[in-house]
Amino acid sequence: MKHLLNTLYVLSEDSYLSLNGENVVVSQGENQLGRFPLHTLENILCFSYKGASPALLGACVKRGIHFCFFTPNGRFLARVCGETSGSVLLRQQQSIASMDPVQTVRFAKNLLMGKVYNSRWVLERATRDHPQRVPVEALKASSRKLQGTLLQLQDAESLNELMGLEGEAAQTYFSRMDALILQQKEAFSFSGRSRRPPMDRVNAALSFAYSLLAHECASALEGVGLDPYVGFLHRPRPGRASLALDLEEELRSVYADRFVLSCINRKQLQPGDFDIQESGAVLLNDKGRRAFLSAWQERRKETIRHPFLGEKMEWGLVPSVQAMLLARTLRGDLEEYPPFLWK
Repeated sequence: MKHLLNTLYVLSEDSYLSLNGENVVVSQGENQLGRFPLHTLENILCFSYKGASPALLGACVKRGIHFCFFTPNGRFLARVCGETSGSVLLRQQQSIASMDPVQTVRFAKNLLMGKVYNSRWVLERATRDHPQRVPVEALKASSRKLQGTLLQLQDAESLNELMGLEGEAAQTYFSRMDALILQQKEAFSFSGRSRRPPMDRVNAALSFAYSLLAHECASALEGVGLDPYVGFLHRPRPGRASLALDLEEELRSVYADRFVLSCINRKQLQPGDFDIQESGAVLLNDKGRRAFLSAWQERRKETIRHPFLGEKMEWGLVPSVQAMLLARTLRGDLEEYPPFLWK
């Protein structure tokens, strides 16, 4: 089993990363801000415009350390990749399956079953954990609707039908998210998803979480030898990591949404952690990103029991395990891809 190592987040906009021996050196002008041994890292996420030295990028590629660039506001820019790992036969099988309508629907259906199932149990969990603070009957009604969507997904025969059901399920789920915000209601109201740009604090936090999760999914897929750009539910498109977005779908509600709700309800994120632009767009500021990433790293270390394997593992390893199960299904070792089903 893969071990969960550290992720280095570089948030200062004017920081530059370089290599010194076996260490990452973070500098700001002539000042050295920190040194971090390469062997302790599995990811480097850089939110600086100044970037990193070619020597450091080469060292990361050689050691299998995933290096990803974001804008200071958290928008994904680029990922540094080395030689593709794994068997070329696996990637060939992935491409064949992606071009086969029957195979595409087969994999997309299982991914969406995981997404809708997990969304339903986020609502159910709220009624169980906070019966006096949430509208139980309304949440139960939405849960029953999502249960009905699960039955419809099983009978779907085309990608268009699956996408239609996914859209309806997402609307049902997000229509109840505001009820799950139990603290700081005035500052963190939520009336629905808005993106590019997010128009409220909850959407700003969700978008940032989804960017981080998509990076983790892409890294996990690369780690098992799959091409993160050849997807099933999300069709291949230049510049889009479609399979990473596929894998992210089943984990959004339980990995990202619950984390954001927890940060708000525990007041780990506060109104002052966000900046409101003249256009109305809302973005995490430097203080907010630091608080968010600190809590994100701690959440990745929390232990759960994987529902399919029955093994205890850290949350941060779940994308890698799901990528491994997807690879095994494409190889023919598993009859069907087992989505991550949380309760």
